[in-house]
Amino acid sequence: MPIYEYHCAKCDQDFECLVFRSDEKVSCPKCKGKKVSRLMSGFAHKSAGGKMVSSSGGCASCSGGSCSSCH
Repeated sequence: MPIYEYHCAKCDQDFECLVFRSDEKVSCPKCKGKKVSRLMSGFAHKSAGGKMVSSSGGCASCSGGSCSSCH
């Protein structure tokens, strides 16, 4: 059961939602708007060496245009 991030077009609010089924309808918790779009999410994990964040490097942070230009 993944948690997805969404953006509401009606009230411009970003929010997270636990989604149980792929066909589940999501609405904004603030304004109850139905026009929401799923956002690209990053994640973080902690290992023995410290905290690693998926969006700290790679294609998410470069302006290269393709992954081969930033790795």
